[in-house]
Amino acid sequence: MMSWIDWMIVAVPLVVIAIVAFRTQKHVNGVAEFMAGGRLGGRYLVCNARGEMGMAVIGIVAAYELFYVAGFTITWWSLMTVPLGLFIALTGYIFYRYRETRAMTLAQFFEIRYNRSFRLFAGSLGFLSGLINYGIFPAVSARFFVYFCGLPQDVHILNFAVPTFAIIMAIYLTLALVMTLTGGQLTVMITDCIEGLLALVMFIVIIVALLIIFDWSQIQEAMSMAPAGKSMLNPFDISQAKDFNIWYVLIGLVGAVYGVMAWQGGHAFNSCAKNAHEAKMGAILGTWRNASKGVMVTLLAVCAVTFLKHPDFAVQSAHVQDVLDKISDPQIQNQMRMPIAINLMLPIAIKGMLCSIMLFGLLACDSSYLHSWGSIFIQDIILPLRKKALTPKQHINLLRWAIVGVALFGFFFSLLFRQTEYILMFFALTGAIFLGGAGSVIAGGLYWKKGTTAGAWAAMISGSGLAVGGILLQQCWKTIHPWLLQLFPNNQAIADSAAKFPINGQIMYFLAMVTSIALYVIVSLLTCKKDFNMERMLHRGKYAVADDKVKIEFEKRWSWSSIIGIDEHFTKSDKVISTSVFSWSMLWWIVFIVVTVWNLASPWPLSWWATYWHYYAIIIPLVIGIATTVWFLWGGIIDLHELYVNLKTYKSDATDDGTVTLAEERVLPDNLINAVEEEAEKNIIDKTKPDTGKPSN
Repeated sequence: MMSWIDWMIVAVPLVVIAIVAFRTQKHVNGVAEFMAGGRLGGRYLVCNARGEMGMAVIGIVAAYELFYVAGFTITWWSLMTVPLGLFIALTGYIFYRYRETRAMTLAQFFEIRYNRSFRLFAGSLGFLSGLINYGIFPAVSARFFVYFCGLPQDVHILNFAVPTFAIIMAIYLTLALVMTLTGGQLTVMITDCIEGLLALVMFIVIIVALLIIFDWSQIQEAMSMAPAGKSMLNPFDISQAKDFNIWYVLIGLVGAVYGVMAWQGGHAFNSCAKNAHEAKMGAILGTWRNASKGVMVTLLAVCAVTFLKHPDFAVQSAHVQDVLDKISDPQIQNQMRMPIAINLMLPIAIKGMLCSIMLFGLLACDSSYLHSWGSIFIQDIILPLRKKALTPKQHINLLRWAIVGVALFGFFFSLLFRQTEYILMFFALTGAIFLGGAGSVIAGGLYWKKGTTAGAWAAMISGSGLAVGGILLQQCWKTIHPWLLQLFPNNQAIADSAAKFPINGQIMYFLAMVTSIALYVIVSLLTCKKDFNMERMLHRGKYAVADDKVKIEFEKRWSWSSIIGIDEHFTKSDKVISTSVFSWSMLWWIVFIVVTVWNLASPWPLSWWATYWHYYAIIIPLVIGIATTVWFLWGGIIDLHELYVNLKTYKSDATDDGTVTLAEERVLPDNLINAVEEEAEKNIIDKTKPDTGKPSN
């Protein structure tokens, strides 16, 4: 159970953050502030806020669900993605060009690049995918707090037994709504940053406490107890791993590049930076900012496994099984095993700090997701259908009602839906409804002038169709399986898959990606009649907007600067930061290559792997985390101060509301293209006058 000291540690920061949220409301006078924070975010503010959004409770529970099965082995094979991750972060792949479009939502970009009909379809699809994906967030998050805080599973109200997790859902969703409704993305950005700064300090304290409670020799023994073929330490001994194996990582590798920025949870962070360069630097800085967070999350996981498996903790860990035995759903048992163990192994005050961190992450993630799916519904489905323009006040009120609707959906979906998959597999499959086709139309739209609307339609329909088919097969498999067994009585694969559909969510996502890419390219080549005007969409050259005037000029095509994404807008410190991220990441990628070859020639003993993980996952990032905590605390405070200074002189632009004019639309009937091109370009040039009151780069 949580002590009063623990509850005070949770309550005090929460009150401070709530006060800040209410005081921010007075600065929101237009849609641009509610949707994109007025585009006033500095790099450290955006980095800290986005980093805190990534501390979602459901994400931590999903990671622990994976870790209990696979240990460090997935981490090892994930190192093969380092070059691609660096390419995305250092070059600003997708993020940079998207920010240049000045779109507030992804579907608004789709209308600019393709047409309004496609915007409506993609917006509806993205909204549906995100809404279903978000549907289990409240339940998983609320159950975490029920079991972590040692609360009863039911509360009796007027002779009715009400599930405690339902009450927790109602309370925390109300808090998230307060954060979001007061000032939209401006409030979310500020409160997330403050939560992130407080969490940075707490990360270090919790790490030190865990290192005192648990000895590494105990951790090594516990992690070594896995059976052959399912090692938690040796990535070359996972031949019996079913879901979380090398194929899981390889598909994730493809998806990491294919789906850059496609997922729209927290999409407002893509457009809230001051300019494209600040957005890019915020992404680069995330590598250093997340060092201490990574240590804490990893150390909690390995300590929980040790607590559950090591003989030294047998008496205490027996209580974990007692609690699990009271849970009837096996999937919830898997999800809650680690949170229950963490509750029992942490001392007073440390437990309160972790609860506070998880609450910060919960509010940061859910407020961003509520804002995302609510705003997408209005911006990308309702507004394109309206013929009459809204006033800023009407527009913001409509956004607020949509956000409330998303919260209500999440509450009731979580009450009624029964999850049968690992959380990460559920994410992969529900996300693929939109992501399966979105990657093609985003990358193709931003980088390929021959991409067409017909190609975009083909990609989205095929990708989403495969994903929806996978969901239906999973939900109806027990009904379909006997029928298939009658048709194919000698098929061993069908016979061995009575419990659930044999193709997991990750593989279905891969099939959707491959099909979508092929159709986008083929159909676009068949239907392209005129190259798209990329300069106009990206506001470059004569179409440039004064506040965003940024261009990339490399001295040499294959210079060091071009490789790591350094352009003329990088200061000396920016260059040092980018070079350090590149060098550090590539160092570990080289280690990955060398050790992989070494193990193929002469396998390491288990003790060597334990030592490697001790230094790679704990000791080295802890040293880095202590230094970067001071760095990001200072940077975050400076950016917050600068934001409030800019807000005093900021003037809201009523026309900056995410709507798209005829001149911005891509597709017109063939017989009208030439007739309106000249007039459209004139309108665009007129529109590029500086936005009054906005800070220059």
